[in-house]
Amino acid sequence: MALSAEQEQLKKEFIEVRGTWGDSWEAILQLDPGFLKSYLEFSAVPWRKNHLDTKTKEFMYIAVDAAATHLYVPGIRQHIKAALAAGATKQEIMEVLECTATLGIHAMNIGVPILVQVLEEKGMRTGPAELSDYQEEVKADFTRTRGYWHAFWDEMLELDPELFAAYTDFSSVPWRTGTLEPKVKELIYIAFDTAATHLYVKGLKLHIENAIGYGATAQEILEVMEIASTLGIHAVTTAAPILLEEAAALSAGAGDSAAP
Repeated sequence: MALSAEQEQLKKEFIEVRGTWGDSWEAILQLDPGFLKSYLEFSAVPWRKNHLDTKTKEFMYIAVDAAATHLYVPGIRQHIKAALAAGATKQEIMEVLECTATLGIHAMNIGVPILVQVLEEKGMRTGPAELSDYQEEVKADFTRTRGYWHAFWDEMLELDPELFAAYTDFSSVPWRTGTLEPKVKELIYIAFDTAATHLYVKGLKLHIENAIGYGATAQEILEVMEIASTLGIHAVTTAAPILLEEAAALSAGAGDSAAP
């Protein structure tokens, strides 16, 4: 389908502002250029304010797209490519992915307090037990390597110290061997916690507090949230090409049936 002059101009503007193009954007441009123009303005906000540098912004997109709750492969590829072009190293991007891989522990963060509540309701628990020397050592290791402690770890440490020790080692890899500054790592946690596919409120608040403690500004944190807010467009980038294909197939089928 040939593009009009207005569509060609919008395509050029999109590429200039967002630095990318592909079949999904082409499909949206053909189906509803007004919608694409509106999305461009929405998604361009953090790219016009620029409180975060380009590489860091791309890290945030990678965290949102690669999170286990989303796994949007086209976006992962696009933003890894863009991060590399912005000067990121393979090690830095791997560190983003390692931080993002910690999302799975939220099964415990959510589940253990509910387990404790049920145990107390059934008279199977009267209160927290005193920590053993091993548990105190695990707590000290987590606090030292991760740079904080939070009460939502207490019950997990008490009830399943082996799992918590293993998680401490797992989650601390980018903190022990990584090269990203602590503020950026905390922004990565914010990105996938605030994403619409996760919305983990306790973790979001904690990591905002940690990020501010490492020097992040409100504007930088807002920019992470602005980036995460664009996740909804994947409904359209995934479905618009399918819509064009199925409409074309239907049209072709209708043409075949009308043939003598």
